[in-house]
Amino acid sequence: MPLIHSSFSAKFPFTSKHFSTMYRTVFTRPTAQFIRRRIETPDGDFLDLDFSSCHSKNAVLMIHGLEGSSDSKYVLATTSFLSSNNYDVIVINLRGCSGELNKKFKAYHTGETGDLHFVLDFLTQNYDYATISLLGFSLGGNVVLKYAGEQKGNLNPLVDKIISISPPCDLKGASMVLSKKSNIIYMKRFLKTLVSKALQKAVMFPEQELDTEKLVKAANFADFDSLFTAPSFGFKDEEDYWGKASCKPFLKDIQVKSYLLTAKNDPFLSESCFPVEIAKKSNYLHLELTEKGGHIGFVKSITKRNDQWFEKKILNYLKD
Repeated sequence: MPLIHSSFSAKFPFTSKHFSTMYRTVFTRPTAQFIRRRIETPDGDFLDLDFSSCHSKNAVLMIHGLEGSSDSKYVLATTSFLSSNNYDVIVINLRGCSGELNKKFKAYHTGETGDLHFVLDFLTQNYDYATISLLGFSLGGNVVLKYAGEQKGNLNPLVDKIISISPPCDLKGASMVLSKKSNIIYMKRFLKTLVSKALQKAVMFPEQELDTEKLVKAANFADFDSLFTAPSFGFKDEEDYWGKASCKPFLKDIQVKSYLLTAKNDPFLSESCFPVEIAKKSNYLHLELTEKGGHIGFVKSITKRNDQWFEKKILNYLKD
């Protein structure tokens, strides 16, 4: 597919990648109304699904980013916008992200698609939707793209669109970028909750013999993924995990209309996360690569706080 020529432009201070990235979290107060439904997974764990229903036949199944939830500002803003435009929204709170620690030793990772597959089957069997579009932010964006590629032509027939915002398509590259000193604030924020949950799991599952002394000293994703993520899911090490969990190798196999929105100045992503050549050769993947925008930012101007640029892009793609 030809690359999408982006109309996005930003004015100061949104020309700053860090201001664009932090703006939604720090300065916005979106709201959305959810009804929670807990479902049991086949392995005896649970998932909390949050429903925002306007009784539409068209649904958007949403996955948040790393250590996010249905309370994340970008989730609330997008949910409110889509609900007001006649789309039901279902948010998957990944294991351990709904405010309650999950039951199993493992929780979730950037390429884990089994729970998404399970939830899709659950919705298909229990709800009367005509279409279900998949929307993922950051980590969730990697999940939905990887899942679509894994499924190839066997994707659930109700799934008609895939939308991914700011995904880390190459986990090794993204991990290296986030390890830079300029990103230390983001890294510390992620590790604070990741390590806390891992330490709780060490108490719950002493037989796993987690090295808690090293965990509390984890300084980056390489440290944390080697100590917890990789062994939790049976990967050999962090390199094995990064390689197998990245969506990039799966993009060429996608056979459903897909939209990937990302910014060149995203402080979380490496250049290897921008699948330009893959998109050029794909019949299904539409890539919009903006110059500015930060990570899940895409706010144009301080004087237009409600311009909802990327929310409108999502809606337009859903209706296309």
